[in-house]
Amino acid sequence: MRHIFSAVATACFALMATGVAQAQEQVLNLYSARHYSTDEALYTGFTKATGIKINRVDADDTGILARLKAEGSASPADVILLVDAARLYRGEVDGLFKPIKSKTLEELIPATLRSQPSADGGTAWFGLSTRARLIVYNKVKVQKSDVDTYEELASPKNKGKLCIRSGSHPYNLSLFGSMLEHLGEQATETWLKGVVANLARPPKGGDTDQIKAVASGECDIAVTNSYYLARLLRSSKPEEVTIANKVGVVFPNQQTWGTHLNIAGGAVARYAKNQANAVKFLEYLASPEAQNYFANGNNEWPAAKGVQVENSALKAMTGGVPFKSETIPISAVGANMGKVQQMLDRVGFP
Repeated sequence: MRHIFSAVATACFALMATGVAQAQEQVLNLYSARHYSTDEALYTGFTKATGIKINRVDADDTGILARLKAEGSASPADVILLVDAARLYRGEVDGLFKPIKSKTLEELIPATLRSQPSADGGTAWFGLSTRARLIVYNKVKVQKSDVDTYEELASPKNKGKLCIRSGSHPYNLSLFGSMLEHLGEQATETWLKGVVANLARPPKGGDTDQIKAVASGECDIAVTNSYYLARLLRSSKPEEVTIANKVGVVFPNQQTWGTHLNIAGGAVARYAKNQANAVKFLEYLASPEAQNYFANGNNEWPAAKGVQVENSALKAMTGGVPFKSETIPISAVGANMGKVQQMLDRVGFP
């Protein structure tokens, strides 16, 4: 009988130990729209530093927001990573994020690159990296001075020269939302009409396709996010480096309000079960180590203050000189999306 009790006690202790081990395991459930293989180093670095295991679900921005709505309070998500300010703003408006207070994030991330404070002083989302919306041009056919502002994309002198992806793509919506903030509604709609009039062909493809179209002579000017050009410049394929070197690059509006920046950013999910771990993760992404991963892995500029990075492609694009970026709150750009989409419909922007 003694042996039976001993065996039962041993089994009970084993089960208790297993339960304790499972309870003590720290996890973080991440929904990410960042599809960059270099980000694996971020996740590995976080787990190594904290012992917190990351369970990741990958989808695009739209898919993630739709999934969060469908899951509701049953969602396992703790942290959301999205790659566009407008989508982050939409997630906030739809109540999918939980505003948080973090002294670390508030000190590191500029107020212009995060959401406006909630009623209780919390922040719904933070920008974690930035990318500039650039103009590239045919160095043989186009003078740089003819494309050194966004306004000139609509100038009659550039009629039939422009390649751009769909007007309703988030990257363009954010640019157009920025123009609305700078120019006002009437002037922005007039500008959009001019952009449509200057198209060399109907919008198609991604940003890399626009760069290639300029290099091949299909059009003379195009709009692209900075990291697409940097990828070509750093490519191991000689033909891609050749494409990048065929085009000139402009950081627009250096003499006025500065170049438009979009962000990739993060938020704590509204129904996060591991909120403390989620905040730790966002704070880690603002650290110098993680900010350098963003810069060197995916050619993005740091969002955190005071972080210096070494990236040959980013330096080549700027000539090693810091560029002037706009200072309007990125949340205001997101808030303009509805008006911008209506304008695109009115002017017939494909």
